[in-house]
Amino acid sequence: MAAAPSILVVNGPNLNMLGTREPAVYGRATLADLDTACRAHAERRGVVVTCRQSNHEGELVDWIQAARGAHSGIIVNAGAFTHTSVALRDALLAVELPVVEVHMSNLFRREPVRHHSYISDIAVGVICGFGVSGYRFAIDALADRLLSEEET
Repeated sequence: MAAAPSILVVNGPNLNMLGTREPAVYGRATLADLDTACRAHAERRGVVVTCRQSNHEGELVDWIQAARGAHSGIIVNAGAFTHTSVALRDALLAVELPVVEVHMSNLFRREPVRHHSYISDIAVGVICGFGVSGYRFAIDALADRLLSEEET
């Protein structure tokens, strides 16, 4: 039996502050709660997730680069780097894996600086505005894609 597809979940700056940072925008769930929920949902879907978070752009780039050959897809919430980082964009392009971009808040209901993403146009999809549930939607989307590829 083949190993279950593996998804890397990468969270960028300030997501370590979930639960305390702007709860009206991001909710009360902590990063640990989010990681636990992602792993549990992935298991139900027949995939495995590895969750990572860093406030450092270079570390995020390193994890994304290491995903090639180790993971089948990537879910990324790059936080503020979404709007500034060509380096993350280039790393995501280089690994040639399907990417789903996730944001807990609806970026288009926020400040104009948050309306542009360096990731959206290279992602297979973008999910924003659904809080923690957005990660579940992203896992479902990637699991559907990855598991259907295995069947062909």
